[in-house]
Amino acid sequence: MPTYRDEVVVLRTHKLGEADRIVTMLSRRHGKVRAVAKGVRRTSSRFGSRLEPFMVADVQLYQGRSLDIVQQAESIGSYGADIVVHYDRYTSAHAMVEAADRLNEAEATSQQYLLLVGGLRALAKGEHISRSILDSYLLRAMALSGWAPGLTECARCAKPGPHDAFVAQLGGMICRECAPTGAARVAPQTARLLQSLMAGEWDDVDAAAPATSGAASGLIAAYAQWHLERGIRSLAHVPSGESR
Repeated sequence: MPTYRDEVVVLRTHKLGEADRIVTMLSRRHGKVRAVAKGVRRTSSRFGSRLEPFMVADVQLYQGRSLDIVQQAESIGSYGADIVVHYDRYTSAHAMVEAADRLNEAEATSQQYLLLVGGLRALAKGEHISRSILDSYLLRAMALSGWAPGLTECARCAKPGPHDAFVAQLGGMICRECAPTGAARVAPQTARLLQSLMAGEWDDVDAAAPATSGAASGLIAAYAQWHLERGIRSLAHVPSGESR
């Protein structure tokens, strides 16, 4: 059986036996990988701390029949320590890796890997409001998976915007002619913020009022969870305040 190397983000871990762990990782070139890290729970383990959630590492793996085996792990980005001490960063990071896990069940691209690494790095450094980093990540990750929301034109008939209704089931912003009864109405500033989050226009994102950010977060959460077909459980714990 061959060995291979890749850069990975650790998404989650599960205990296996008395000293091992199953590590689920998003890799740069091989998609989502599940591997056994033998002896990693022992205090004498050479790379236990490098295979915790939110960590970025260069790993060497041995290709097994059902699960690969981690042979080496060298840290690339130690983001976990700066994330776990802040509740807002911790919960946002959990929602990000949970979404990444769901989005990449079938396949992954290097763009998804780089997007997740960038999001975790921004959280660890406290560069922006944690919920805004999460919202921007979700929009971009959905777009990379082929589910880009319509934000500048009607997602149903392609009529140029701006529009004032948002329907997750129909793909985003909807014109009044296409909007079903009861469709969520979106204030102009919220619609603009959605576009800024997608484009990474952080000056505009950081300047948004808390009420506007909260409204955008709700729409993004509904959209992501509709397309993933299962709820992102971690989203329920993510605060919507202005913490960094």
